[in-house]
Amino acid sequence: MMRARQTRSLVGFFVLTFALTWIAWLASARLGLLAGGFFAPGGLIFLLGVSAPALVALGLTWLDEGTDGVMALLARVGWWRLEPRWYLIAIGYMAAIKLLAAVIARFITGTWPAFGQTPWPLMIGAIVLSTWVQAGEEVGWRGYALPRLWQHLGLGGASIVLGVIWALWHLPLFFIPGTGSDTESFPIYLVIVTNLSVAMAWLYWKTGGSLLLVMLMHASVNNTAGIVPGSLPYPVSPLSLDGSTVAWATVGVSSLVSALLLVRMRGAQPDDAP
Repeated sequence: MMRARQTRSLVGFFVLTFALTWIAWLASARLGLLAGGFFAPGGLIFLLGVSAPALVALGLTWLDEGTDGVMALLARVGWWRLEPRWYLIAIGYMAAIKLLAAVIARFITGTWPAFGQTPWPLMIGAIVLSTWVQAGEEVGWRGYALPRLWQHLGLGGASIVLGVIWALWHLPLFFIPGTGSDTESFPIYLVIVTNLSVAMAWLYWKTGGSLLLVMLMHASVNNTAGIVPGSLPYPVSPLSLDGSTVAWATVGVSSLVSALLLVRMRGAQPDDAP
């Protein structure tokens, strides 16, 4: 009975999240997307879509567990008393992946790829500020969905399935002009995001279910991926496999890291984290 209820809750979470997000993003595109900034109508609707995972998770938690359940879920955003190494891993994951990808690209092509020009202080400041924005996603993905998938699939399987779903959730952005994703390869993105999901699930497990740390990791990935840009100098079809040497090297390095983490996660029990 409990397993069937959890399955219904998960299906409901994913269906409602996709519906709310995709409707909001398509409506935002009709209004000019982010023309005029986030406080313009299109921008506000776009942000509503971005926050849909958390909104749906909080609503379903309230229906199933009441106010106490909602407060318990949100309390995990404040779990910060953790060893410094977990913060370093959260902040440094994508930077390390991209720097290794740059070394591989140098070996393959004989020349170093272009490096980003964003100053480090600005990058760190953006990570600090945007960490809190990631609650809109992480309260849903890692706070609500991951523990329930873990019960069914084990932590490794849950991290892979959630990664694929998470990537597919972003799919409309690859077909809406002006998002920045509309000129990139979705298949490459799918693999990288799935690998990221594995790393975030591992971090979630090791930190006892801290949502703050996965929010920090999410923000760090968004703001450090440009250390070594992987985009091509020309637009590609979203469904193509056309990618730069750096992009494919990023796929390879992140896949290797994921494989190692999946081995480490074997036998992880749901009781290890809330």
